[in-house]
Amino acid sequence: MNNRALVLFSGGQDSTTCLAWALENFDHVETVGFDYGQRHRIELDCRKHVVEGLRRLRPDWARRLGDDHTIGLEALGAISDTALTRDVELQMETNGLPNTFVPGRNIIFLTFAAALAYRRGLRHLVGGMCETDYSGYPDCRDDTIKALQVALNLGMERRFVLHTPLMWIDKAATWELARSLAGGDLLDLIREETHTCYLGERGVRHAWGYGCGHCPACQLREAGHEKYQSTRQTSEAEQEHEHV
Repeated sequence: MNNRALVLFSGGQDSTTCLAWALENFDHVETVGFDYGQRHRIELDCRKHVVEGLRRLRPDWARRLGDDHTIGLEALGAISDTALTRDVELQMETNGLPNTFVPGRNIIFLTFAAALAYRRGLRHLVGGMCETDYSGYPDCRDDTIKALQVALNLGMERRFVLHTPLMWIDKAATWELARSLAGGDLLDLIREETHTCYLGERGVRHAWGYGCGHCPACQLREAGHEKYQSTRQTSEAEQEHEHV
């Protein structure tokens, strides 16, 4: 059975956690990032440092980690009029979606990833899409991913399996998942090297990592980190009480 995977790896917290999850679950793991002229393009520069950090964390992960690929999708940015591809204020649209939504982005990402996986002989595709704790993007929903898996398999005569480890967990649980995979060292790597801020700000180091601290991505990350820390402290206090 083909136990080789391709991770959609942006350089952010979620995709880094998914990459660690893939390294724990598959024999060979490759990564792919996409340059679509995003406003926060600095995330692409972070990818190399994250991968280097993961290699240092676990020797077995270093052995499993294969090639990294970057695909240019400038056309997506050119046809998109969004806050992630234009220097405009972040806000909600009349259709109820934030203007950070890039129409078709995850559908295009997964299609290109599948084409790359086809050539590379990789069966499993791993993405950080999440329906529980997200900005309302329709291409992050489980129904979309399941439908796309069917379409890709029919259109390419393959049996790709699309994995979304974060689909049903919130940001606090994402921090906990990372801790369960490689302890505090992985959490430190995520805080220091990943990038999730929509505005591409890395001037200020917060408790949860770098970012402007005001955009929806930063607010979501901060709230998740605070909830995770509170939950951990409560759990540790309860364990200490049991041992008394």
